Amino acid sequence: DLNGQLHGQHLAKEVVVRAVQEFLQSPRPEKALVLSFHGWSGTGKNFVARLLASHLYRDGLKSTCVRVFISLFHFPHHQYVESYKAQLEKQISETVQLCKQSLFIFDEAEKLPFSLLDAIKPFMARNDNRGEVDYRRSIFLFLSNLGGNIINEVALDFWRAGRAREEISREFLEQQLRLELLKPAEHGYACNHLLKENLIDFFVPFLPLEYHHVKLCARDAFLAQGLPYTEAALDEVARMMVFVPKEEKLFSAQGCKSVSQRISYFL
Repeated sequence: DLNGQLHGQHLAKEVVVRAVQEFLQSPRPEKALVLSFHGWSGTGKNFVARLLASHLYRDGLKSTCVRVFISLFHFPHHQYVESYKAQLEKQISETVQLCKQSLFIFDEAEKLPFSLLDAIKPFMARNDNRGEVDYRRSIFLFLSNLGGNIINEVALDFWRAGRAREEISREFLEQQLRLELLKPAEHGYACNHLLKENLIDFFVPFLPLEYHHVKLCARDAFLAQGLPYTEAALDEVARMMVFVPKEEKLFSAQGCKSVSQRISYFL
């Protein structure tokens, strides 16, 4: 499904599949699996999280073993952070007790109050004994736009050098991402603290999408709605999107977000 539906993300496919497979096949993991997704909006972070949930659980995101937290929606007021911490720890504990395998997704992680990590970290740390409940079978996903500019700069440099984006290695990009994420954050971004305490197992970079990727997203949207399409129609939808930088107009500013709405407008 990743091969057929996730476009332009060779690194994300490689890292997610390998990391999750190895984790699920391990008879006794030492700790929960923690993945941190980074990239511009619309590049596929939420899409991969949803796809992962749908393949791990029959009910996907609706499963009682999956909890999704959206920073500004679930934790909007910094003055209530102590209340949020107690609530979050209770929700994670209850889910882990209920399910042998749990999935926790933190969307807009760059806006997550870092003090909330006190409630999360014990569930992600290595060799932390929390009684009879085995939280080491849990998977934590942090989705963030942070680091997107660095990822895009690397992709642009490769393009300008005449190199294929598939030549970008995870190791090189992870090194760039780490340097960016370790910079002091204005509000103490959670990933900064997770990184310093070595709780993140894998960084998953999502590259900016190019014109032909947007066309593939448009094709998928037509198919999802059961509509016929032509190459001309796909081109017309793709041309409606904004591309950056100003000179090259290489990357879609919104990724594949709003493509399906554009199709409705086009029809």
